[in-house]
Parts: sequence; structure tokens; C-alpha cells
Amino acid sequence: MLRSCRLPLAVLLLCVAVPLTFAKPKDKHDLPPRATSGVDHIIVVMMENRSFDHLLGWHPTADAMQDGLAYPDRTGTLQPTFVLAPDYQGCAHPDPDHSWAGGRLDYHGGKMDGFLLPQTNDTYAIGYYGEHDRPFYNALARAYTTFDRFFSAILAETYPNRIFMHAAQTDRLENTLDLSTLPTIWDRLLEKGVSARYYYSDVSFLWLWGDKYLPISASYGQFLADAAADTLPSVAFVDPRFVGEAEGVSNDDHPHADVRAGDAFLAQTFQAVATGPAWSRTVFIVTYDEWGGFFDHVAPPRAVAPNDIDPDLVNGQALLGMRIPVVVASPFTRGNPTTPRVDSTVFDHTSILKLIEWRWNLRPLTARDASDDVGNLAFALDLANPEVRVPALPPAIAPPPMPCPPPPAPSPGSQPGEVGLKDLIKIAPVGLVPTP
Repeated sequence: MLRSCRLPLAVLLLCVAVPLTFAKPKDKHDLPPRATSGVDHIIVVMMENRSFDHLLGWHPTADAMQDGLAYPDRTGTLQPTFVLAPDYQGCAHPDPDHSWAGGRLDYHGGKMDGFLLPQTNDTYAIGYYGEHDRPFYNALARAYTTFDRFFSAILAETYPNRIFMHAAQTDRLENTLDLSTLPTIWDRLLEKGVSARYYYSDVSFLWLWGDKYLPISASYGQFLADAAADTLPSVAFVDPRFVGEAEGVSNDDHPHADVRAGDAFLAQTFQAVATGPAWSRTVFIVTYDEWGGFFDHVAPPRAVAPNDIDPDLVNGQALLGMRIPVVVASPFTRGNPTTPRVDSTVFDHTSILKLIEWRWNLRPLTARDASDDVGNLAFALDLANPEVRVPALPPAIAPPPMPCPPPPAPSPGSQPGEVGLKDLIKIAPVGLVPTP
């Protein structure tokens, strides 16, 4: 990766904005008592397959880069990063490689210059969206808190990272439909009698545990109703539509979904919470499962490995995944749009679990969420100075569905396509019909 500097140093210094900060608690003893913290609801939305620089590299106060970078292709020729809009789907491009092996090509021994090296990648992997291309989410990032050291939990694809989000570990390195038996945060919540619900739009990732969590599962429509009626549980996860992502008609941000549809889904979901009666007591978290093969300039660190599934271990530590574009919107994370608030603590998906565990005094699931290698997201909250007023945010309207043209027919003997979240339909619990 190379970066060209196009402005004189004096001009660059004048353009640097100072991120909004606050007196952060130093350790768990500085946090207020759980019951009087003001946090009664934690809502987690997990989108799909985008890196920090790819979506938030425009951010004025974060460690962020977009324009001016260049990456070598497989011939050694440097290819510059470029704005993808007005192409919001990338139908003409292959989905970038985001496998365990592909991630190590991207990482390239920490050089972070291998994003064009996987055989299936083209320059789509080094394209990006600017601030005006996703008006709602980028305004949310300016108005609240984002993170320039928030990494996915493992340098691997979707299923391993989503399993980490629930279990603080994974039982696989690839997307497979084998049922999981790992204990999860939902078990810890149910043990303590803490209300919890998993809302899904068409297929549920919790089906990977069979029918175990059907009693706490509900539709996205029910989420909207619960937000309006002040009946949201203490902990809620909310999923977008996954079916149709390869065809470009989902709203989960996975290529080749239209990223404007994902922006509209996030706007609707946030506004349902922010205009509801529980807003003053809510932490609303938008995260992504992994980087999707898109470029990012910050090398991930290592953290304690919760098990030995990942063979790439150094002194018992595994690589975290690439940075992901996380925003936490809450009365406890309000920023200033002109000097947006950025937290540079090392976080990963298990940092969200640590926040939930802190608030309801739950036992850690594994060595990862019990360790100090990654931070507790509770430390990103300014619990002493809540600001309940919600700033004016631009609306986001989903465009009409625009299916991608069918891909060429696979050649004889070619490998089947990657297992994706849409394939959870194949293991839907008996009698359960996916929501259209």
C-alpha cells in the first residue's frame, strides 16, 4: 500500500479536527453501579462484509484513509483506490475474497497491501464510498461515536465471526451449516432471567443452534411494534434481510446488495428506537460481521484465543479480523458533528458481550471476553453526561430493488458457491416458514 500526499503540510495541519473526548473510566471500578448506570436496553444490529476505510475512510477525526492509496495487483502494478458511487451494488465485480486464507493474503504479514492478491479479487476490493453516498449512517457516525480500532473477532468469514458475536469463540473457520453446540450470551441472559429477544427479517442466524432459541425469536415487524410500545427486552439483536444478497436485493450490505438499501434499513431501525419511550435508557450498536475483503490500512492486533480452532496462534493469541465500521448511538455517546467523537480503544465483537455481561453481571463465556486484550464497550459510554435529544438526521429511502444480471453459468466441475446467510433456509426449524 502506498499513499500520496497531495496537500502541503501546513494545509494538512490546519485541516486536522480534534475528536470530541470525555473523561473515560479507567477500569471496571470506575464504572457506576450496574443498576443505576442508566442503561436498561442494549440493541445490536449486525450488518455484512464491509471494512472501516471502505465505508468510513472519509471520517475527519478518525484514523481513516480512502483517496490517495494504491495497492499492487497480481502483476505488481499499483492500482489506486477510487470512489464506487454511483455504482452502489458492484454487480459487475466478484464478491471479494474474505475467507480465512484470503484474509491472510490481504494482511500480507502486517503490510496490509494484499487486497488485490486473492485470485478472485479485482479493483472492487479497493473501491470506497464517500460521506455523501450513505447519508444516514454517515450522519449517525458524525453525531454519535465511532471507533477506529474496532476489529472483527477473527480474521475469517461470516459464520465464524457471527458465532463469535454470540459465543465469544467459534467452532469453525468457514461458512458451514453444521449445527453449533457452543454456549452463548443468550444462555447467560436466560440463566439470570434477563429479558432477551432476537429479531430477524427473513432467516435467523440462531437457526445454527437448531430450535434452541425459537422461544426468544421474533420478526422485524415485532421489533418495530415493541420499540413503539416500550416492550423492548433488555437485550435485543436485530438482523436485516439476508435472502437475495448475491442477486442484489437484500438490505444487509453484503455484496451485491445496494448499500442505499442498507442505509435505509439502519435509518428505520434507529428511528424506531430513538423515537420510542425507551430511548433515554438505550445503547444502540451498529456493527459489521467482518471486512468482506475490502481494503483497510490498519493491521489487526492479536488477542487471546478462546480455543484452538484457529491454527494461526502466536503465544496463545490469534489475529483479530480487519477493522469494521461500528457506530454506537445513545444518549451516552452523543458527539458533535463538527468534531465527531472517536474512540481508539482496541475492541472486537466480544467487547459488546463484555458490555452486556457488565450491565447484567453475567459470567464470561470464554477467555476472550474475560481478558483485557480487548476493551469493554461500557468504557465508551459517557454515563455521567447523557444527552437525550436526538439530532436531526437525514432520511434514507431504499431504492427500488435492482437485481444484478445473472452470473455466467458455472463451468463443469467447478466448485459450488460460498455458503451464505441465505442458506440458513436449508436448516430452518421444522414448520417454520421464513418471513417474506
